[in-house]
Amino acid sequence: MGFSLTAEQRMVQKMAREFARGEVLPGAAERDRTGEFPASILAKLGELGFMGMMIPPEYGGAGADTVSYALALSEIAYACASTAVVMSVHNSIVCESVYRFGTEEQKQRYLPSLCAGETLGAFAMTEPLAGSDPVRQETTAESDGGGWVLNGVKRFITSAKHADVFIVTAKTDPTRRHRGISAFVVEKGNPGLRPGRSEEKLGLLASDTGDLYLENCRVGEDALLGGEGGGFALAMQGLDGGRIGISAQSVGVAQAALDAAVSYAKTREQFGRPIGQHQGLAWILADMATRLSAARLMMLAAAAAKDAGENYTIKASMAKLFASEMVNDVCARALQIHGGYGYTKDYPLERYLRDARVFTIYEGTSEIQRVVISRHLLK
Repeated sequence: MGFSLTAEQRMVQKMAREFARGEVLPGAAERDRTGEFPASILAKLGELGFMGMMIPPEYGGAGADTVSYALALSEIAYACASTAVVMSVHNSIVCESVYRFGTEEQKQRYLPSLCAGETLGAFAMTEPLAGSDPVRQETTAESDGGGWVLNGVKRFITSAKHADVFIVTAKTDPTRRHRGISAFVVEKGNPGLRPGRSEEKLGLLASDTGDLYLENCRVGEDALLGGEGGGFALAMQGLDGGRIGISAQSVGVAQAALDAAVSYAKTREQFGRPIGQHQGLAWILADMATRLSAARLMMLAAAAAKDAGENYTIKASMAKLFASEMVNDVCARALQIHGGYGYTKDYPLERYLRDARVFTIYEGTSEIQRVVISRHLLK
């Protein structure tokens, strides 16, 4: 691998792999077909410590490092990308944001149940008119003396219908642009909060993605997360960690596609020998494996930089950019190697390709990653 893992990191990876192959993989194709949310699997992940991996034990977490988390998430994505994206948002953005920006009371209130997988977290920043440009968001939060009243619409929210705890961004002072954005913890059951329609998507069909409506949604002063005006910084830091998560998902799905392609190339015979013995095809496999290996190392480097307390923004963006584009290429080539069979639902290649397509879009498009990287280079 070219990256030295500790015994503990290898143990986490092994445990995640065994659970993913034994519990998650068998029903992945059926969940893709029916759209069934993987609630029972997420509960088991919570029991195993995978839903609060980077949170310290005093708040119910596993106390693992980011490298261990990336390795585990890759293994879950290998088996089912829909399950992995829910696990990623919950860990990378929700749990970490509460831990890093929350008050002691907020940490005690939310983290133990989130880490145990008893409650599920979601992050609500994107809006119909605000995707890559969060300053364009129109959701507002107005102080009413004893709390805040939120109004607006959020879009493309992972786990919108199934989450119990939402981190919601809203403008508390529109005149201050990004410095006027704040974040709030809003709980399911709040009469002013309701999920809207779920999107009919190309892939990740067992992960619900939908609208979230805030209609005179009143929360107390204690719902403010990270202080007034701190929402943009919270979101950007959460997305940095989330981008490591997307690179991990990309690596997992690409590994599954490569493994399937290699297996097929060894057994499918044409012109008197296995197709993998034809140089033109063998070299395609070599290129796929090389790009996957590079993406894995970039993922681990970004995770290690985060663990070391370094500024890891550029490494996270590079890992996300390279890995998400890599997985789309690897999945397309793996499907091509399967020929007509790859285009059918009898084989998992078409699911891998559909699931991977959004990786270059969510948590910052490839274009936004290039903006982030180039600004770091030119500042």
